[in-house]
Formats: sequence, structure tokens, C-alpha cells
Amino acid sequence: MKSRSNRDASMVFRPTPLLRAAIVKWAKRQAERLTLSQAVCELVESGLKVKGADPSEDRQERRARKMAGETIDDMINANLTADDKAASKRHLLDGPEEFSRVRVDRRKASRSAG
Repeated sequence: MKSRSNRDASMVFRPTPLLRAAIVKWAKRQAERLTLSQAVCELVESGLKVKGADPSEDRQERRARKMAGETIDDMINANLTADDKAASKRHLLDGPEEFSRVRVDRRKASRSAG
């Protein structure tokens, strides 16, 4: 855990009594002794590292991605193996190769030199 000084920016946080009790209980289970403020900071930091917690990804994007995935799952032949289903789904999500160069929502694949 990083050491925090009194000069760090402060924020007001008013948890419900139930949430406060859960934070205190979590802090007591940690290897090092944490103040309530440190426990809240640790929980927020770990929550921000969780996959899908990217603040730039909004709820509508996640919902659209989930709906697309479910629709594709319904369209894929049920007789295929799990590997073939996954490959088909990837192919449908990625689209034709000629489109991959113009997709702005995907990072460009890095090419290794040599």
C-alpha cells in the first residue's frame, strides 16, 4: 500500500451504516492494520482495477456488447464444438478482414520487426 500524507486531496464520503460496517470488517481481515480512510482508498483502487471498471466504457456500450454476444450465441450452430463456436463468434465480431483497417474502435495489431 502506498503511504498517504495529510497533504493528499480529501473527499467527503458518507457510507450507510451497513456499508461502513462492511468496510470495517474488510479492513480487519487485511494483513496490515488500516485506518478507515486507508481501507476505503484500498477498496476504491482495487475496484478500479477490475476488468470492466473502465470509466470510459459507459453502460450503453456494455449493454450493446452483451446483446450482440447473446444474439450471436443464438445464431451459431448448436452442433459445433465449443472451440468452433468461439471462432465463429470472433469472426462475426471482428467482421471481414478488409474492414479491420478502417475500424476506429479497435487498436491496431502491433507488428513485430524482423
